[in-house]
Amino acid sequence: MIHAVAALLAPAIVGRFGRRAFLALAVAPAAAAVWAATQTSQVLAGNYPVQEVAWVPTLSIDLAFRLDVLAWLMVLIVGGVGALVLVYCAAYFSPSATALGRFAGVFVAFAGAMLGLVTTDNSLALYVFWELTTIFSFLLIGHYHERQVSRRAAMQAIIVTTFGGLAMLAGVIALGEVAGGSYRISELVSSAAAGQLGVGAPPALVPVAVFLVLLGALSKSAQIPFHFWLPAAMAAPTPVSAYLHAAAMVKAGVYLVARFAPGFADLPIWRWTVLALGLGSMLVGGYRALRQHDLKLLLAFGTVSQLGLIIVLVGYGTAAVTLAGLALLAAHALFKATLFLVVGIIDWSVGTRDLRELSGLGRRMPVLAGAAALATASMAGIPPLAGYVAKEGALQGLADGGTSLDWAVFAVVAVGSALTVAYALRFWWGAFGNRPGVEVPMTQRTSRLIMAAPVTLAVLSLAVGLTPGLSDRAYAPFAATLPGPPGHLALWGGVGPALLTTVAVLAVGVAMFVGRRGVERAQDAVWEVTGAKDHYRTLLRGLDNLAADVTAVTQRGSLPGYLSIILVAVVVTAGGAGLVLGDTWPERLRLWDSPMQGTVALVVAAAALLVARARRRLKAVLLLGVSGYGVALLFELHGAPDLALTQVLVETVTLVVFVLVLRRLPAYFSNRPLAASRWWRAILGAVVGITVAVLGVLAAGARIHLPVSVNFPEEAYQFGYGKNVVNVTIVDIRAWDTMGEISVIVVAATGVASLIFLRARTGRIDRAARLAEARERHQVWGGGQPDPAARLRRPPGSETPAEGIRVPGRGRTWLTGPVTLAPQRRSVIFEIGTRLVFHTMLVFSVFLLFAGHNAPGGGFAGGLVAGIALIVRYLAGGRYELGEAAPIHPGVLLGSGLFLSAGWGLVSLLFGRTVLESTVVDLHLPIFGDVHLATALFFDIGVYLVVIGLVLDILRSLGAEVDRQGELEGHQAPDIAFDDPRPAPDDALPAADTRADALPAADVRGTDRPGGDR
Repeated sequence: MIHAVAALLAPAIVGRFGRRAFLALAVAPAAAAVWAATQTSQVLAGNYPVQEVAWVPTLSIDLAFRLDVLAWLMVLIVGGVGALVLVYCAAYFSPSATALGRFAGVFVAFAGAMLGLVTTDNSLALYVFWELTTIFSFLLIGHYHERQVSRRAAMQAIIVTTFGGLAMLAGVIALGEVAGGSYRISELVSSAAAGQLGVGAPPALVPVAVFLVLLGALSKSAQIPFHFWLPAAMAAPTPVSAYLHAAAMVKAGVYLVARFAPGFADLPIWRWTVLALGLGSMLVGGYRALRQHDLKLLLAFGTVSQLGLIIVLVGYGTAAVTLAGLALLAAHALFKATLFLVVGIIDWSVGTRDLRELSGLGRRMPVLAGAAALATASMAGIPPLAGYVAKEGALQGLADGGTSLDWAVFAVVAVGSALTVAYALRFWWGAFGNRPGVEVPMTQRTSRLIMAAPVTLAVLSLAVGLTPGLSDRAYAPFAATLPGPPGHLALWGGVGPALLTTVAVLAVGVAMFVGRRGVERAQDAVWEVTGAKDHYRTLLRGLDNLAADVTAVTQRGSLPGYLSIILVAVVVTAGGAGLVLGDTWPERLRLWDSPMQGTVALVVAAAALLVARARRRLKAVLLLGVSGYGVALLFELHGAPDLALTQVLVETVTLVVFVLVLRRLPAYFSNRPLAASRWWRAILGAVVGITVAVLGVLAAGARIHLPVSVNFPEEAYQFGYGKNVVNVTIVDIRAWDTMGEISVIVVAATGVASLIFLRARTGRIDRAARLAEARERHQVWGGGQPDPAARLRRPPGSETPAEGIRVPGRGRTWLTGPVTLAPQRRSVIFEIGTRLVFHTMLVFSVFLLFAGHNAPGGGFAGGLVAGIALIVRYLAGGRYELGEAAPIHPGVLLGSGLFLSAGWGLVSLLFGRTVLESTVVDLHLPIFGDVHLATALFFDIGVYLVVIGLVLDILRSLGAEVDRQGELEGHQAPDIAFDDPRPAPDDALPAADTRADALPAADVRGTDRPGGDR
């Protein structure tokens, strides 16, 4: 939580205090390291601190954390190195650097995710933290996002590590299932070590699952063939490389191997995967490091090599070698972080990190050169540094094993160590040595603060090497969980194969460095190991080409074609499964409960058939309505009045929307399908219908338990406090689903309106503003012609001769159609009917809202009724009448409804309930008496407002805005036409000028903005 809070506050803190804020942010990882240090005595005594918080109990996902020896060591590394790197950042970045706040927040968040990863005892929570580190590392590697190389490196890293993470997820789920549904890592490993894991499971399941887990670990730790992402990630800022790629992220894979090794190291799939890829990475990384001239790239390939060795040691499966692996894990974090920070200081100070351009820095920066020398010596395995103690312990443990495999691994480790010595000397000499003929670069900047972190880490490398007994006692409890005799960490282990090999390794490494020109020529003459990166790029190009080919075949812009593919897939998959596996066909099939149901079904089918044969669009829409209303009637006949009511309302609104859209489409379908195409569609439709019907019968016949509908009404009343099962389900039992649905409604309404509106959507449909624009000399419609019926439009009221227009009389004129509509668009009967039913519909919608918890209705149905009332008002009076009926922005209704539903869901917490859970409030009100109020009503009110906002937005976009655009294009009579008694001049307008600039000023300037801008 400290990391989370610090990450959220980091942008603000950095914005206020600049780069000095890194010093304060370093407190978060430092606190983790200090806390782990205070737990040392308990951890080493075996009293591991444990913390458990239930998260998703039904899926066995708990926030379980456990600090054993391995987790303790990783917390010290993650927290301690992270704090020092943040202190380093306070001097490294320029005061004028951009996006420092974002960088700081992501860096601290990454440190928190690593802390959770190394301490969690739940494998599924481990995956969550694992992917968080992937995301945060992607952001850190791509910090310089304006550079193509940074973007490419970040994408490469996230693709490779996410692939491995998904493989790991499959593996841990499989292991959890064979463990009886337990996802506790400690229990899983102990069961595997005892040979109790996978009893009764398929023999290949556990090995495959283990391989998938290893795939995730090896990809995270940049092992072959996934190693190429790590050198590319050097495009990140140097502090990122020092932390993620030396002490934290790449150590996640090492940690995972060490964590699972006590239970699975004896499996052949584990041993050979770890040995082959780990030792291969050690050799390939060391070989490639000898070819690099960029100091960061040299360290990057060296990191690949060192990680390969560490993975081999911690995953080898014996106590002695594992002990050395833990020691090397800690030593590597110290010396590699130091070296990356040293490279950053060199680049920061002299402006280059190309070793061919560096010379004499050892004299100019003696302290930095000394720290780098200690870290380089530790990396090369020179006594008395920590790296020497770890490597000596590894060689001794392998030699004590005595088997042919032990000696083979011993030999490969020796060869890789010789390469390490060679590139370590290449690094230090290239950075600080004197190169004849190379000009000594001028030191541009110096800082004591920037030196603190590398010097501290280098001194720690020396201190840890001088006290091997402390490391031995600290790591021994974890190493003891593996079989074999215990090993020991010591500066002097006596003369033997390990010591003699170390001397030989140092001699060979020094010889390769001295003869580095010959080594470089030999490397140039042989094959360079770069295949993995090339194969990765080839794979991506192949995927792009495949995607383009598949898209070219399937995405042809044909909606019938898309629908055919979907329906064929349904028939083949679902229908095929039902045909092959369906054995629940009932002995007696009841087609209907009453003949009326069969009659309605025939009408629905006939209407659907006629739709397919219709050539006129309006005819097809009306026939679709017949089918929809027929389905509503079937609901009613089946005893579901709530569903029938909702279906009728939805069908009505949908019908209106279709009709509104049809105004902008041709009257007839443009392309008449060929005869073969019609037959194909008819056959496919019939097959799909039969498939769905058969699946429904099979599903009903497959029921073996008591239907949920039996007890659902009682439970809905008991827990949701309502008798209407449908509404209680919507607003209480499945309120989360409803929240998602109304959120989609808000997004859809916004999207549709944004597509329709061609101008700024500010203001509202204001009839008064439109009347002011009527002061123009005349009104036009239909191709720019003067309105021939304007003089017939004389509404009762006063006259304003000075302005030359007639306006409504004094007092309120309800339903202003006579004022705003052209005569040919009016319907007196419709206007009178609207006057009679509008207010009644609004009252009825409110009744449905309040009655819906115990009777048919609810917020959704009530909102649809209110929306239909607005539709009636719009159809009767035009777009300006819509502004009179609902003088409010639809976005206000949509947003208010969503806010009310979500906000009231949080208020339920105050009543001691969970989010969105209903409670009952009993009140005594004057006149009304006792009131038994379920709080779900407020959630339902939010749904009511969202539905009204949706309908209003549809009317303002597909209705009013389409009207306005039709007027501008000259295809529709205007919604307003007043009599101007003054004669129009002869040159008023050309007879057929339909240009926008030839229309009245009111239409050109757009002051009658329907809809407004959300």
